[in-house]
Amino acid sequence: MPQNLSFYVDPARISERLDRFLAESLPDISRSQIKKLIDDGLVQVAGRPAKAGEKLRVGDTIHVTLPPPAPSEVVPQQIPLQVLYEDAHLIIIDKPAGLVVHPAPGHADGTLVNALLHHCQDLAGVGGELRPGIVHRLDKETSGVMVATKDDKTHTALAQQFKVHSIRRCYLALVHGLLPQEKGVIDCPIGRHPTQRKKMSGKSRSGRRAVTRWKVLSRFTASRISLVELTLETGRTHQIRVHLSEMNHPVVGDPVYGASGRLKDVRDPKLKSLLVGLKRQALHARLLGFVHPQDEEYREFTSALPPDMSAIVSRLQALEPADTIEHKPQ
Repeated sequence: MPQNLSFYVDPARISERLDRFLAESLPDISRSQIKKLIDDGLVQVAGRPAKAGEKLRVGDTIHVTLPPPAPSEVVPQQIPLQVLYEDAHLIIIDKPAGLVVHPAPGHADGTLVNALLHHCQDLAGVGGELRPGIVHRLDKETSGVMVATKDDKTHTALAQQFKVHSIRRCYLALVHGLLPQEKGVIDCPIGRHPTQRKKMSGKSRSGRRAVTRWKVLSRFTASRISLVELTLETGRTHQIRVHLSEMNHPVVGDPVYGASGRLKDVRDPKLKSLLVGLKRQALHARLLGFVHPQDEEYREFTSALPPDMSAIVSRLQALEPADTIEHKPQ
């Protein structure tokens, strides 16, 4: 059922813009949703349709009709989820490799959103629709920590943290080759590849700034593979995969950005079997940290290396003399 609300303008709020007044009076509704309510004629001032920028007068009565969230067109599906944390406002998932985040052409169902719609019975609605809010994504074949929101206010606040790059995101990757330094920073714009539209590239004319910090955790000299920790300062599509590939250190198992053909450096049959059987890029979102919009406390969530990557690291360690491993994986 629609919810009808009324507000009265007191002398302290005269000449204030309507949209600003409503943003303070309705803290659980995002500014974009307030604008939509006004545009849809669901806000009236003194009995007449309102405008977002109009100035309020003493004695004005503001009536707001909040429609119920529309049912999502996405079908809930009972898909197993590994939940790291959940409250009334958000949920933290340890996403497995192979799970698509959002329905799209070619992936109409079987996605994380389908699973969340079934799992979350307390959704308050995001963007006027009864659905979970996806504020960031992981590639289908990237595993690890993800957050989804349950209401507009939380969605807007987390999206802003991602926008200003205050979110902490750390990844682990197995890469081909031995990086020459202990750590470094890649600061190179990323945009659509000039000729291959499904790929991203640092050679795009319309690239946006992308910054990745990297640190070597282990070098496995005999197999010419490194275990690397990566911290994102920005969040461009395929950022880590593109940056490492263009350093000539592509992520192990990445079929898009140049890892194919690099297994010739691997001599151990068991290790080669593990690498061939990986069937995805060896990239894992290990840590996600942010300020919770409700209590404004900073929180971090972590995920251990999944079995496929962990088995490869264990084999690499077994093959290397101890003195050739400079840093053990954390």
